[in-house]
Amino acid sequence: MALRRLLGIGLGLVTGTAVHGQTLSGHAVAVWHWTDPSAESPREHRFQVLHPMATLRLGLGRYAGLRITGNGEGLTIPAGELALGNWGEGFIDRRHPHSYLHEAIADAGIPLGCGGRCRAGGFLGKGFVAFGSDDPMTRPALRYPINHHFSQILERAVVGLQAEVGRALLEATLFNGDEPEHPGQWPRIGGRFGDSWAARLVVAPADGLEASLSHASVRSPEHRPGAGATQAKWHGSVSWHRTGSSAFLEWARTSELDGFFVFETALLEASRSVGALRIAARLERTTRPEEERQSPTRSSRPHLENSILGTTRWSVATLTASRRPARGRWSWSPLLELSYGRIESRSGIFDPSVAYGGSSFVAASVGVRWLFGESHERVGRYGLRRDGQDRSAGHPSH
Repeated sequence: MALRRLLGIGLGLVTGTAVHGQTLSGHAVAVWHWTDPSAESPREHRFQVLHPMATLRLGLGRYAGLRITGNGEGLTIPAGELALGNWGEGFIDRRHPHSYLHEAIADAGIPLGCGGRCRAGGFLGKGFVAFGSDDPMTRPALRYPINHHFSQILERAVVGLQAEVGRALLEATLFNGDEPEHPGQWPRIGGRFGDSWAARLVVAPADGLEASLSHASVRSPEHRPGAGATQAKWHGSVSWHRTGSSAFLEWARTSELDGFFVFETALLEASRSVGALRIAARLERTTRPEEERQSPTRSSRPHLENSILGTTRWSVATLTASRRPARGRWSWSPLLELSYGRIESRSGIFDPSVAYGGSSFVAASVGVRWLFGESHERVGRYGLRRDGQDRSAGHPSH
């Protein structure tokens, strides 16, 4: 019997199906990018493999679970994704690779009575802070929004508590403020864990409709020893989805040095499926810092506020067409994506027309998204949010 059970578990992991509460899933996108201009030249094109991820989910009894997600972008895009406007963690105008251990979270959620209307939950490990919206990887567009570092806080050592009453969910998280500086780096626990906190309230007034409000205080995110400025972050969102359609609106504000630097973003997404075809559109307007650069694609680390040369505002429209993934152990989805953006200097000495040779850009991506096992739309959802309920600050992509 023991051998049969072990064989059954192994078969479940290989096929991506649930056996004894255990599943294995994977995800990757092979894509050809073209952009005019890029940070390094008037035009650039490149083939890249994005989001190479694998997730193992283990059930630990009726109410608890373990989630481990590995990310191989440090190997496939060590110099970053070709995506003008993306920034953060030392990368300029390229989306940086995420850390090899993206998530390692133990979580639980238990009922408390109240006629089935009250529950309590929690989570701990390395992963997402209960702040803002879902990981952009789980949303319809391939291109990450420029506001990624304003609307999500991830790859931290976290301890979170959750309380749910009816259609309202309150979450609170303690974590370390420092961001990883390279894919192999771990959160700094000694002297940093617990120096930052976040809280999020999610309300679902009707099926398929959600609203969320988040606030966070993040100490010295870009200076690992802790000598940098503290960020005060706010985020609000409204999402709606039903079978075949979705819409998502978010706003976020990040300030440093008691408001000396203020960065704001507004983003609207919508998608519609017609048969096997899914069309998605995104409009974004985001102000971001322009940091002192070592090269066109890298900035200095550790980063201090006196490295900011000014702020720019990026207005970007993105249109994505893809085939909806078929249900099954393996599936693939071709996609085509087009983006157009304008760049304006808002303050300081940074001039985008000098840096890029113009104040606008055009980008195109053609590729194939591969899925194995379950989809990755639950990345970053723990405790009371991992059980399939649609209480999320974003919306699912599948």
